[in-house]
Amino acid sequence: METSIPLRGLTTQQAQARLDKDGPNELRGSSGRTFWHLALDVLKEPMFLLLVACGFLYWMLGDRQEALILLGFVFFIMAITIAQDWKTERALSALRDLSSPRAVVVRDGIQHRVAGRDVVRGDLLILSEGDRVPADARLLTASHLSVDESLLTGESAPVRKHPSNETVPSARPGGDDSPTVYASTLVVQGQGVAQVIATGSRTEVGQIGSALKSIPSEITPLQKETNVLVRRLAGGAVTLCLVVVVVYGLTRSDWMGGLLAGLTLAMAILPNEFPMVLVIFLSLGAWRLSKKRVLTRRMSAVETLGAATVLCVDKTGTLTQNQMVLHTLYSENETHRVGADSVPSPFHRLINAGLLASQPNPVDPMEQAIAAVHRPEKGFASRPHSSWKRVHEYPLSRGLQAMSNLWVSPDGREAFAAAKGAPEAIFDLCHLPEAEQRRLSIGLDRLSSEGLRVLGVATASPPSTTRPNHQHDFDFNFVGLLGFLDPVRPGVPAAVADAQRAGMRVIMITGDHPGTALSVARCVGITRCDDVLTGPDLEKMTDSQRLAAVGTVNIFARVVPEQKLRLVQSLKARGEVVVMTGDGVNDAPALKAAHIGIAMGQRGTDVAREAADLVLLDDDFSSLVAGVRMGRRVFDNLKKGLAYILAVHIPIAGMTLAPVALNWPMILLPIHIAFLHLIIDPAGSVVFEAEEEEKEVMRRPPRHPKDPLFGRALWTLALIQGGLVTAVVVGLYAVALHRGQPADDARAITFTALIVANLGLIFVNRSWGPTVRSTLASRNTALWWVTLGSVGFLALVLRVPFLRELFHFSRLHPGDIAVCAAAGTVSVVWFEFYKRKGDDSGPSSAPSEHLPPRGEGE
Repeated sequence: METSIPLRGLTTQQAQARLDKDGPNELRGSSGRTFWHLALDVLKEPMFLLLVACGFLYWMLGDRQEALILLGFVFFIMAITIAQDWKTERALSALRDLSSPRAVVVRDGIQHRVAGRDVVRGDLLILSEGDRVPADARLLTASHLSVDESLLTGESAPVRKHPSNETVPSARPGGDDSPTVYASTLVVQGQGVAQVIATGSRTEVGQIGSALKSIPSEITPLQKETNVLVRRLAGGAVTLCLVVVVVYGLTRSDWMGGLLAGLTLAMAILPNEFPMVLVIFLSLGAWRLSKKRVLTRRMSAVETLGAATVLCVDKTGTLTQNQMVLHTLYSENETHRVGADSVPSPFHRLINAGLLASQPNPVDPMEQAIAAVHRPEKGFASRPHSSWKRVHEYPLSRGLQAMSNLWVSPDGREAFAAAKGAPEAIFDLCHLPEAEQRRLSIGLDRLSSEGLRVLGVATASPPSTTRPNHQHDFDFNFVGLLGFLDPVRPGVPAAVADAQRAGMRVIMITGDHPGTALSVARCVGITRCDDVLTGPDLEKMTDSQRLAAVGTVNIFARVVPEQKLRLVQSLKARGEVVVMTGDGVNDAPALKAAHIGIAMGQRGTDVAREAADLVLLDDDFSSLVAGVRMGRRVFDNLKKGLAYILAVHIPIAGMTLAPVALNWPMILLPIHIAFLHLIIDPAGSVVFEAEEEEKEVMRRPPRHPKDPLFGRALWTLALIQGGLVTAVVVGLYAVALHRGQPADDARAITFTALIVANLGLIFVNRSWGPTVRSTLASRNTALWWVTLGSVGFLALVLRVPFLRELFHFSRLHPGDIAVCAAAGTVSVVWFEFYKRKGDDSGPSSAPSEHLPPRGEGE
């Protein structure tokens, strides 16, 4: 049923006023953690509790000054941690806003796409198939509208909706022919216009206590692996700390000192940074992806992107601009290229029929392209049958890819039907003999080989009283073919080349004609595109045949959504890591089955976006490849940051254990550990997260998805780096003691050398390919803040008597500082020679199996 109504809607001012009055259209529980929640989480951190315990012990021992300074460090570290978490939470909040359902509303007589939370009472909603209804609303117009209300009723069958222009009492969900649509339900068929009557907690779903979906804070595979490692290391650390307390107490008869030494060791080796670093990397990685026009709905997608081996993409709107231009007309064995000149009169009938088979106010790009040609400057006087009334519409269906409109003259004596759709469907509607179909297929193949998307057009003149139930009941006559050109997006060929150079297959899956698909594939540079498989071909294949076909064929045409799922399953069975794009309701199973499902942000339906892991906000393939690049960068930098954290904890633990084992004066005290964490925490998270990607990040094959984050190579590098630093600084301490220098002298020399080595580990691990000198040109503001802050604070500690006393240092002479700088540098500079050796052997040389491949997985 259709009714003509003025689509003016609210004014922008009215909408804002109602938004201010009623509040946003959202339910409680959809927001993230507050500042106080973050602060409470930090108070529960083991490192925070250990620092407080050490401060309490100093207070009990009578060293009030050191206790207060240590507690000052506690709150400073707490402030840094909360600031990092708050930045992460703001990034997640921005992603939640982006991922909320969108709605098309009419305001000031213009259609706007707004966030669901901005819908207000009185708004006019434009509902289409696949949309998630943003608020309770009353239907004003509808065409074959059916809605899935199972979320509210539990009934799986969709219900039919019937519009009403009168205010009627709101009925309960469920049952056919109701004029009310409800928030969070799904439009499964048809289209309509509805006026919002309730938003937020006043909707039906709000009243029964449901909550809007948001980005889930799920446990990713990396987080699971990290949690297992943290538990194991923590168990070992507790055991080792107990041993230190007992040994220290028995050998020195100082149990309070032993407890302090045990707490210091716990602070030194507990891997409390790992979970925080992982969350920061994944959250900020998702935020950075959003800057590339890729929205992350599930955090696990960030870590999986770098392992993708196959990109399955649609053609229309992803590889192309989805801006159709009517390019070629074919009728009565004649062809005309549409240009600036007038369209010859023999082709007017074809254009008129195509226009009458379209919506009166077209939204579809091809229908808009037809209307754009039907202008006076092209030789057309006025719209055909402008006074006739459209009395029935036959929409596209799964079984027939064609649509028709039935028109009746003002006096009701004449009727006219126009159909357009896939050429094969139009041939079927016209019941053309096989010989005629073969003849027309020659012209169809010629147009398709030029990369044109082709529609067939047919007309019929039924009796004016006829209202057939199906399109096949009309006696259609074939009119001609319309060839549309959808230009390739400007950056797509380069993006396809980048993806293929990075070891990923690009597979086109489209519902278009095989010739059109092949032409576009060649234009964008997809490799191995000589063979094309169609949907009917796939239907005839066995599972084993399909499994073999997906290993060699990169172009699939005339594919329906149900067949996308089978293609994904076949690719996964071959061991591929599959990225699948989709936009329709029926694409949801394939998006869910793929390792990474990607929905279209502009033309995609809400149900497709809900099933997807990522959303391309601009529907551009170039953004997808940029997302893969960002995913590889995140994973690479995460490994570098974790390698640094592991490496730097080894000398800290060694400097705590060695004095206990060798009966030396303690090197590190809790205040030293606190100072070191002022460097380690921001360096392990913010500094490495901000690093740019390696130059060869898109010139290497994808990492294997089962490669562990903490693999043998990462452990090897961390142990070698940390072990060498430990040997140097502990050796330096031993030499100082052997020379008869006081413990404060030896401690100041050793700690200064450790700070230099710590900063050196940051610089050498910024890249596992280019040397430090090469990476200095890359911008990383956080790196210089950490470096300058560390050096400046160390200078204050060494120069200011009050701070020297707190740190139990003596004053160092320039010669001592030079020795410290040299020792710290020597302990890490070997890695630079390793990288140079790798560069000298050429870009194709494989890195040593004993160290992490430069930027690759293990």
